[in-house]
Amino acid sequence: MTTRRRSLLGAAVVALAAPSIVRAQAAAAHVVVVGGGFGGATAARYLKQLAPTVQVTLVEPAERFYTCPFSNLYLAGLRTWESLAHGFDGLRRAGVNVVHARAEDVDVARRTLVLSSGEQLRWDRLVLAPGIDLRWNALEGYDEAAADRAPHAWKAGAQTRLLRRQMEAMPDGGLFIMTIPDNPFRCPPGPYERAAMVAHYFKQHKPRSKILLLDAKQNFSKKALFLQGWKALYGSMIEWQGLAQDGQVARVDAKALEVETVFGSRHKASVLNVIPPQKAGLIAHRAGVTDATGWVPVKGENFEARQASGIHVVGDASFAGPMPKSGFAANNQGKLVAAWLAAELMGLPSPEASYANTCYSLIGPGYGISVAGVYRAEAGRVVDVPHSVGISPLDADAAFRDAEARYGASWYAAISRDIWDR
Repeated sequence: MTTRRRSLLGAAVVALAAPSIVRAQAAAAHVVVVGGGFGGATAARYLKQLAPTVQVTLVEPAERFYTCPFSNLYLAGLRTWESLAHGFDGLRRAGVNVVHARAEDVDVARRTLVLSSGEQLRWDRLVLAPGIDLRWNALEGYDEAAADRAPHAWKAGAQTRLLRRQMEAMPDGGLFIMTIPDNPFRCPPGPYERAAMVAHYFKQHKPRSKILLLDAKQNFSKKALFLQGWKALYGSMIEWQGLAQDGQVARVDAKALEVETVFGSRHKASVLNVIPPQKAGLIAHRAGVTDATGWVPVKGENFEARQASGIHVVGDASFAGPMPKSGFAANNQGKLVAAWLAAELMGLPSPEASYANTCYSLIGPGYGISVAGVYRAEAGRVVDVPHSVGISPLDADAAFRDAEARYGASWYAAISRDIWDR
């Protein structure tokens, strides 16, 4: 058990010796968490564990949560769809009240949350983990209707399965085009892992096909490692065009499966995967905690929204400086917020804010790569811990790549159990 984990669990033990008036205040407190993904479900579970007398309600419309992490492996045929699904019975057993409804609106002054059922929940603290929404029409011609023909598949669900069906129906020798937005967006290495997983599927079933990546930026996470891995496993099947190579897409014609770049180049696809610019999920905007960027700026020490006291925002919806929008990061943030709220409600010292992230990416079976970082709060912001970034080495041998692939699979199994499956 890590020192950090021991200190968090120790806080709950100390609470039993707290003055009775403090325990009574904690017992009367109601914390509502919106969003049952990596950040929200973690915050709900760990808050109930650390402060058992606090009433914790998790609001999530889906009865089964399908993860974006590892959904690329579903596209490759390396995982089943149901292997990405997680229910909420484990959180119920942990004492969390799970409500399957959509959060519609927030009244910050009255501290109420309005649900799609018409019910209103009164909260003393609110944790928002709504993930992302897509910026429809940020790319000219790409709206919700266009996504039915040119799927984004950037929220795991019907779009992911649609993209898989389109890949299966594509003729051998066809062209798969993916458009990639500028930062920030959910899962920075995700598009490049997806390219590899699509290439794996094509190599098995449609070996004459090609993949064209049109990217709005010139650099991306683990770039040198991806380029090396693509070439080693797939030869010339994947072509990447960055900003300097006229890779930024300005317009989409979903009906014709065509895109046009900012300099007028046109590309026609057999399958078109458009990953558009993104923003925080709608309830964050309704709560009034987003800024002009569309994301939620947060305080580094506790992820409280800068625009509203009593509201904490974790996961992809938050803007947390150098921390990427990843499942690992969301889980880490959810634990910190749970510890901070437990301490606040039970009259204990606040925990020191320390964060970490690791992103594993699969380029092919037995070929994994990773990047990791450590972060801390400084002057109210999240900053990198100097010299903490670790990345897989170039030119590593087959045993090293295979080990990283196994580590990635083990990470997914472990974090799923930590959040939902226990």
